[in-house]
Amino acid sequence: MIEVDGVVKRFMAPEGLIVAVDHVSFTAEKGAVYGLLGPNGAGKTTTLRVVSTLLSPDEGTARIAGFDVRTHPRDVRASIGFLSPTTRLYAKLTAIEVLLYFARMNGVAKPHKRVEELIESFGIGDYRDQRCERLSTGMAQKVNIARAVVHDPPVLILDEPTTGLDVMVSEVFLSFVERARADGRCVLFSTHIVREAERLCDRIGVIHEGRLRAEGTLDELRQRTGQRHLEDVFLAVVS
Repeated sequence: MIEVDGVVKRFMAPEGLIVAVDHVSFTAEKGAVYGLLGPNGAGKTTTLRVVSTLLSPDEGTARIAGFDVRTHPRDVRASIGFLSPTTRLYAKLTAIEVLLYFARMNGVAKPHKRVEELIESFGIGDYRDQRCERLSTGMAQKVNIARAVVHDPPVLILDEPTTGLDVMVSEVFLSFVERARADGRCVLFSTHIVREAERLCDRIGVIHEGRLRAEGTLDELRQRTGQRHLEDVFLAVVS
């Protein structure tokens, strides 16, 4: 469902040319969660923005559900649900108005029916008619998750989605990812939180300084490094 092939992304900064993503390649399968694990600034967000067509790669490419991000960006966007810490809601709209807006924009056949299903699924009912500017961080993130999947996409791209969330809301999100995998979706998930990667990811790519340093199942990474705990696996890979 996701094929990333030799992606390079460079930026010009006051200190000179920065290679944010350096020839990164990996594959994420249907019905599985692929996790990019790395510290802040490792290249996770840039990689996900290239995969979701928000940035164009300088070299290499990526394919989502068979569509190339360079040549068929519109088809890629129709195939994904994208969520990041910078995703915002329309402040003056209510939660249900936001969901209906995105359902209609994405051509959902029965928008009201779909939105009611999501409101029930994510426990949004108590604040469905509140303006988004009045929602707590946790409430807003639930609405954001529902917005990302309102068109029932086969691929989810989730960039550090639990940032700033309390334990209860984080659990709602983690359970949602597990359901998405069980439903046969492909999930690309970036995080710097080790316990999330251990719980969710079928395969893990360790990314550091823009390069994919190692990838595999948790057991494969343990065998490679001789370490048991994922924190120690990560440190062994990047040191």
